[in-house]
Amino acid sequence: VQLQASGGGLVQAGDSLRLSCAASGRTFSSSTMGWFRQAPGKEREFVAAISWSGGSSNYADSVKGRFTISRDNAKNTVYLQMNSLKPEDTAVYYCARSRRMYYLDYDDLRSYDYWGQGTLVTVSS
Repeated sequence: VQLQASGGGLVQAGDSLRLSCAASGRTFSSSTMGWFRQAPGKEREFVAAISWSGGSSNYADSVKGRFTISRDNAKNTVYLQMNSLKPEDTAVYYCARSRRMYYLDYDDLRSYDYWGQGTLVTVSS
């Protein structure tokens, strides 16, 4: 499985961005997918996750109500729509595929076995 994240950039506070993560491999449509982020000098943290069908999704408290995760299994792509961006959202954003058979422990980095290369989001005040 290979994951390719894109869509990052430099925006102002209050703006929106949509990140995309294109996956190769047959297991994408049966896998939980997640987005994580890592700000300079900080640990990588959970942002959002979505079940294989798209029927379940969860968010970190810090992005709830502003970010939306979605997926298109026909295109092997997962998205992260980010609205009302804040300077504290500045980070490298990573998509990842969960190794878990079920939609469990989706906020735990250890649940994920394949990671994209990351895309930088910078939000200026």
